[in-house]
Amino acid sequence: MSMIQHLRKAVRRTYRRAVDLSHPARSPLGSAVVKCAIYIEGGRQAGDCSTEEALRRVRKSGGGFVWIGLHEPDEKEFADLAGLFGLHPLAVEDAVHAHQRPKVEQYDDILFAVFKTVRYVEHEELTATSEVVDTGELMAFIGPDFVITIRHGGHGSLGPLREALETAPEQLAKGPSAVLHAIADHVVDDYLAVADAVQNDIEEVESAVFAEQADRGDAGRIYQLKRELLEFKRAVTPLGRPLQQLASQPMPHIAPDIRAYFRDVADHLDRVTEQITSFDALLDSILQAHLAQMTVAQNADMRKITAWAAIIAVPTMVCGVYGMNFDHMPELRWTYGYPLFLGVIAVACVVIHRGFRRNGWL
Repeated sequence: MSMIQHLRKAVRRTYRRAVDLSHPARSPLGSAVVKCAIYIEGGRQAGDCSTEEALRRVRKSGGGFVWIGLHEPDEKEFADLAGLFGLHPLAVEDAVHAHQRPKVEQYDDILFAVFKTVRYVEHEELTATSEVVDTGELMAFIGPDFVITIRHGGHGSLGPLREALETAPEQLAKGPSAVLHAIADHVVDDYLAVADAVQNDIEEVESAVFAEQADRGDAGRIYQLKRELLEFKRAVTPLGRPLQQLASQPMPHIAPDIRAYFRDVADHLDRVTEQITSFDALLDSILQAHLAQMTVAQNADMRKITAWAAIIAVPTMVCGVYGMNFDHMPELRWTYGYPLFLGVIAVACVVIHRGFRRNGWL
């Protein structure tokens, strides 16, 4: 691996956002509800309270919304919340069991959005079994005065996003749709970062394939990259249609001025989709080039084997003829017969060897 590639990996590890597990928004600490906060006119209200109390305070104020964050809740933990906010049973089932495609669905006046989160898995050296892309799920219920986010997987924490939004109260004042946009933008930004990291791995494999001393095991690394790229593609590509819906169609609780923000996120997603498509095509080309190199190397090996077999055939033939033990054969009784035939064999082998060398077979 080149020095530049080592530096790239070191920089990625240095600047990658660390996860602070002691932060209440990043660790469930034994409970599915990791955060419950009230926002009125873009400002977070002080104090902690239960979800019932938070919803009561928001509706009593006549404005604002409550944002509840959960991490991998089970059916029992989520049942009370679902009843409190009137969530549709089908959406609740999807939220609890996960493994959904990215989508946006409307149940009465509540929106249910599903996003696939993606994380790049750092590794010292790419092998035929390296995990490159790790995926999770992030779901959001958007109502008139509430946002409920459910995270599945060990990454994709919304703690930093929540903190960033709290520093922009004018954006939070636009309501739950602003939170949904921030989530979509956060997810797609992670896609862009992962795409850049995967590109470095592809460049590393490409350099190895076209190196003078190419490794015949590179095919396994290329195939593993294609598998990981397919997982990445399954997370990214289906999100295009939901983002277009949010950007172009009137939907409950999505403010008209927020649609332009969703169009911007959709543009970024298109860029990632194009990158993935180009990566897949490039890996196909690299794999074909690697197989062609292996074929050329095997042909060269076969030429060498054939050339040496032809050289060995000369003494084999001569020795075979004079090993038949007939009484009447030329030069059997001649004093210089033995050295003469050894000389003939040697000269013939040298001439054939030089001919093969001249033609590039040896």
